[in-house]
Amino acid sequence: MPSMTEPSSCLSVVMAAFDEQATIAEALRRVLASPFVGEVVVVDDASRDRTAAEVLALDDPRIRLIQQPVNLGKGAALRRGFREARLPYVIVQDADLEYDPSDYDQMMEPLLAGKADVVFGSRFAGGMERRVLYFWHSLGNKGLTLLSNALTNLNL
Repeated sequence: MPSMTEPSSCLSVVMAAFDEQATIAEALRRVLASPFVGEVVVVDDASRDRTAAEVLALDDPRIRLIQQPVNLGKGAALRRGFREARLPYVIVQDADLEYDPSDYDQMMEPLLAGKADVVFGSRFAGGMERRVLYFWHSLGNKGLTLLSNALTNLNL
């Protein structure tokens, strides 16, 4: 198993995309800068803009573009990406850079150290900087977490 001092390309990044031509190239550049990333599975969910062209223009062998003929939603795009992922670890990355790829090292550390089987990231927990959230977004996140905890009997 690779150590944190010697990162390897053991990470599949799954990126659902719908009409993200303005941000996807920069998102992919930042994702591919991580030493952990061995592949990026971009699932273009029937974009109406030039999202697919922006992806293909990068011409990096680690990028695989899957184009869905009809828009099935983010959940379906992510499930398709998970099925296509080939590497031992998988992370979700939004095409609009809602999540920062520079955080991958923090996410991978407990996995590579053998301390965890799964890691869940949160923008809302811990002592690190975080952005201010709108009241309704914060309330919705807490409600969804409560529902998930109740259904799975896990405390996320």
